[in-house]
Amino acid sequence: MSVHISTTYLGDLRCEATHGPSSMNLLTDAPVDNMGKGESFSPTDLVATALGTCMATTMGIYAKRQDIDLGRIAVSVEKEMTKESPRRIAQLTVELRVPLPESHAHREALERAALTCPVAKSLHADVAMPVRFVWNG
Repeated sequence: MSVHISTTYLGDLRCEATHGPSSMNLLTDAPVDNMGKGESFSPTDLVATALGTCMATTMGIYAKRQDIDLGRIAVSVEKEMTKESPRRIAQLTVELRVPLPESHAHREALERAALTCPVAKSLHADVAMPVRFVWNG
C-alpha cells in the first residue's frame, strides 16, 4: 500500500504537508537552534512523534487482535540532536506508561510489538533508542 504526501515550502523555513488519503494538513518549522522560529514541529520532531505513535499503535493492534483492553498508553519521546556535523538525530529516548499490571500475561508480546514497530525498524542503526516500559495497572 502506498500513501501520497505532498509538501509545499511556504518560505521562512516553514512547510505545509498534506496527507493524500485524508487531506489533513500539518505545518513544520525549523527549530530555533537551526535558524527557525520553532513555532511548530520540526521535521526531526516528526520522526520522534512517529516513533512514539507507532509504538503505541502497534501495541494497540496486538491488543485488539488478542481482545485486550489496553486502556490509554502514555508515551514520552525525548529527541537529542548531534552536536557535531552532520546534523542528525543522535538519540530518541522513549518511555511508555502502560496501564496494565507488570504481571500481565501478554506483557512480553506487547513490548515486542512496540520494539518492532515499522518506524523503529526504519531508523538508522546510528540513532540510539533506549526504551523503558512502565507497567502500572
